[in-house]
Amino acid sequence: MVNGTLGTMANGSILPIYGDGVVASTLGTTPRITSLLIKPVSAVCNLDCTYCFYLDRETDPYQALSRRAMQEETLERLIDSFLFYSYPNSVFAFQGGEPTLAGLPFFRRVVELQKEHGRNGQNVSNAIQTNGMLIDEEWCALFREYRWLVGLSLDGPEEIHDLHRVNKSGHSTWKRVMESLRLMQREKVDFNVLCVLSKANVGRAKELYRFFTGLGVDNIQYIPLSEFDGDGNPLRYTITAAEYGQFLCETFDLWWPQRRKIRIRTFDNIAEALAGQKPGTCTMHETCDSYVVVEYNGDVYPCDFFVEKDWRLGNIEIDSWTEIARKQRRYAFARKKALAHSECEVCEWQAMCHGGCPKSRYAMNRRFEDLDYFCEAYRMMFRKSVPPLREDVKKILGREVSLPQVHSISPY
Repeated sequence: MVNGTLGTMANGSILPIYGDGVVASTLGTTPRITSLLIKPVSAVCNLDCTYCFYLDRETDPYQALSRRAMQEETLERLIDSFLFYSYPNSVFAFQGGEPTLAGLPFFRRVVELQKEHGRNGQNVSNAIQTNGMLIDEEWCALFREYRWLVGLSLDGPEEIHDLHRVNKSGHSTWKRVMESLRLMQREKVDFNVLCVLSKANVGRAKELYRFFTGLGVDNIQYIPLSEFDGDGNPLRYTITAAEYGQFLCETFDLWWPQRRKIRIRTFDNIAEALAGQKPGTCTMHETCDSYVVVEYNGDVYPCDFFVEKDWRLGNIEIDSWTEIARKQRRYAFARKKALAHSECEVCEWQAMCHGGCPKSRYAMNRRFEDLDYFCEAYRMMFRKSVPPLREDVKKILGREVSLPQVHSISPY
């Protein structure tokens, strides 16, 4: 049982082992871990996407292991402990690599364990991000019955998608992904499309928007590519901030007349911030502490982009969630987002983006104190979208809506 201050440690003691990295109680309330990003097969994937940041990276702690699969004992410990810690709202998201490689029986067991260990009044949400190569009627039946949200990776029309998203033989994957999309539509599965923006499609905002909406897709998430070599040079598919900003502005104009029918995650997040809610994307949070990554073996990390030995927070087989939440390393990572750049301190949009994403600040020069690589894009997007969105939110809420205020109080 958690006693409200320190909780019971994994070793049975009521005292934390400070030498093991637990933060002293004098720091006050610990920000809770609100969701998990689970990697049941780690970075293992059945595709060979040219822009993948997760597979075959030098900093992968598990690169020497060819096979990685979460065992049932680890899965049960994960679900049982997190349901207890996160009551009454528990959010599980599965990603990879390609998480469906864990097999359908694995995910059926996920649901069984959630029903077994959940308590009355507990709300459990499940999501999965997939490349769509293995989705069939049985997968759809599970997703539909238990109301999973599915993210389907699709970069646009065939000639765009297949430029980077190929299988292990270097062959097309577009037709198979499209089969999965149409199948999920027929089977009434709740899904959205995740589109990676690269040099291949960032200049084709109108074409992409019309392609997705023409397919009947009403929920779209765009992810900008920003990968660099060891000397800080952008890789060939990395887009510029100006290109990303222009893409968002053009997309906003296309989306605005259809905003009651089509959801674009970026614009949803801005509207959430204007309404006084916490945006769905961690990029717009004040600190980086809302979720953690759980690898196949139970290792825990603070961010999907920093699954590295130096950022390991612990392991669920050894550490309780209360202990993991209070690790000094988690606090240290969360503070990275709060590092103030001189331009951020005078920026009118600072209270919207809070300095952007630490990954986009660190990736080029390996410095967290740098500006977010996409800073110019954010400014373009906010200038374009905030005024009309603010008026729209005002009408919906029936009250005045102002820009979020910078908070002077931080748990860090």
